Amino acid sequence: MKPIDIFFQGDHSREIDLTEAHLAETLAELKARLVRDHGVAAEAFIFIEDEDEPLGEDLIIEIVVAGGPKLHFNRCREIEVTVAFAGHKHHRAFAPSATVGRVKDWAAKAFGMTPEDAGEHLLQIAGTHDRPAPNTHIGSISKEKCKIAFDLVADERVNVASISTGDEGL
Repeated sequence: MKPIDIFFQGDHSREIDLTEAHLAETLAELKARLVRDHGVAAEAFIFIEDEDEPLGEDLIIEIVVAGGPKLHFNRCREIEVTVAFAGHKHHRAFAPSATVGRVKDWAAKAFGMTPEDAGEHLLQIAGTHDRPAPNTHIGSISKEKCKIAFDLVADERVNVASISTGDEGL
């Protein structure tokens, strides 16, 4: 049987990693290999991207990856998220497999933003200039164990039409 590609993130690395697995393999077997080869913690829970509950390690890969989701391996069962905007803060726990995009959507609604306003803002890790991509799992960027804080900031966009090239009068 031909192996399939499995994409995963976790508290071991911010990068999206790739491994191969056989459809009949269990999550426990996959995890054991990732512990050995990729630095995944032996005590890590296994999540499907944007799912709130960890998976049972006795499940076989064929059942888990039917839709091709990314997996997430993390020692935290949930991440306490704080988002600050305009002098106010909102808090909520998310699974570590929640994406930055999902957290931003929640935060925009919590702050009462319209979809248009939300589209003009990004999440930035508090105290940094780091603006993780929307598909990044929050558990892979949580520097403090099981917690992360973001600022909801305006997206800095450059208006190309207003940039002078020096050729205007020619």
